[in-house]
Amino acid sequence: MVKIGGALAPENICGDIARTRARGERLVVAHGGASEIARLATELGVPQRTLTSPDGLTSRHTDPAMLDVITLAMTGRVKPRLLRALAVHGVRAAGLTGLDAGLLTARRKAAQRTVRDGRTVVVRDDHSGRLVSVDPAVVRTLLDAGITPVLSPPAMGTDGRPLNVDADRVAAAVAAALGAERLILLTAAPGVLRDASDESTVLTRCELPTEGAVPYAAGGGMHRKLVAARTALLGGVAQVVIADGRVASPLGSALSGGGTRVIIRNPTEATS
Repeated sequence: MVKIGGALAPENICGDIARTRARGERLVVAHGGASEIARLATELGVPQRTLTSPDGLTSRHTDPAMLDVITLAMTGRVKPRLLRALAVHGVRAAGLTGLDAGLLTARRKAAQRTVRDGRTVVVRDDHSGRLVSVDPAVVRTLLDAGITPVLSPPAMGTDGRPLNVDADRVAAAVAAALGAERLILLTAAPGVLRDASDESTVLTRCELPTEGAVPYAAGGGMHRKLVAARTALLGGVAQVVIADGRVASPLGSALSGGGTRVIIRNPTEATS
């Protein structure tokens, strides 16, 4: 399973996917689309706002207009671009969202707390959610037919309405549901950094506790990737690597030791 960050150009990655498929390996692709979402929102004049939780974590404020932008950007721009790039490299691929065949189900929070101007307020119009179930049947059907699935949000809410969900967590949940051997999260950074402002401080290994806070150095999008990595590992995925999607052979680099390998800390070691 590989997840392609929304800020990455697809050409090198899709060539690497083709080489992986040529070796007979089955592969599922998930993708984000943050940069294209921002671009489309600007074009359509849809305000872009951020929710900041009391513990400092940020997320996109997905009001109904922004949910439309996310869906249009994912299905009308990012996914077709990936499918075209895969086709150029001879990869048969099919695009899916979490709405297809009951693939992803999420539960929406009716109210969320966010900090604005130093005050904690309640937001009730956010249409994002947390994944509660994955039905990978359609993904398995495509894989059995020799087709590479390309997945993205949105998910189906438990009330039957679409919800925005985090693409890294989508990748982690689908990888676990499929019993995938490995998950590679490709991003516009060389891996997890000890110092977020210095790319030379990349960690070769990052240990996570089974619950609670992830390492202090990981803010923003990297924090979400580490949470997703933990979900995948606890769900049975044997190997998770966060790696640079900007290099010439990103999958090959990740599999040969590049990036950061994420592991779950052994509780016995932590207390010894």
